[in-house]
Amino acid sequence: MVERLGIGSGSVSGAIKMLSTVGLIERAPAPGSRREHYRVREGAWATLMSAQNGMVQAMFEAADQGIEAAGPDSPAARWLAEMRDFYGFMFREMPALIERWRTGREADHGARTGGSAPGRLQQG
Repeated sequence: MVERLGIGSGSVSGAIKMLSTVGLIERAPAPGSRREHYRVREGAWATLMSAQNGMVQAMFEAADQGIEAAGPDSPAARWLAEMRDFYGFMFREMPALIERWRTGREADHGARTGGSAPGRLQQG
């Protein structure tokens, strides 16, 4: 990978560690190979977004604390209230959104008939 990408082994090692930590990749068996092999985990994107809910909750709490510190009638409190409301909405909606994605993905897995092609954005 180092040679193919033209980067240092430390960069590859750091990237693998980060991607493993957030659950995007996992070690893959490679019988007969002395090197470590990795693959993208099944459901990696949904797992990553699920993990983001902790950050979303932290941002919600930070905004709430900021409102208290700034005083409820200050300009900062109005901005922080919008931030708090946004992150509160995201925290409540993200699990259901991820579940809808997983359910749709399972139903759509395999033969695709009609509809939008994978990778294409479609609103609605």
